[in-house]
Amino acid sequence: MKFTTEHEWLDPSGEDVAVGITEHAASELGDIVFVELPEVGASVSKGDEVVAIDSTKAASGITAAIDGVITAVNEDLNDAPETINADPMGTWVFRIDPTDPAQLDELMDEAAYREMIG
Repeated sequence: MKFTTEHEWLDPSGEDVAVGITEHAASELGDIVFVELPEVGASVSKGDEVVAIDSTKAASGITAAIDGVITAVNEDLNDAPETINADPMGTWVFRIDPTDPAQLDELMDEAAYREMIG
């Protein structure tokens, strides 16, 4: 599992990389009421906003931590965005096929992430 300074997690253990938000991000956002998912097949670059998230406290988003192509989106979030609040670390938002897998090495491991959030 890898983490970003923007409180996203990436799980590269499958054929592609699952992406979601951390418990810290979910608690800061409050109740998530809407998630705008990307298009499957879209090419994204590191730093691009890929997902828009609206909550009772704020509007936020998920930016691409790596370059790649979106391979899947979690369609269940269209009808139940609050699923993220219930299990942030177990709810992936989209999956990406990295064009440069070495970019994953630039991200934090769990210990570094925990240290960052204190």
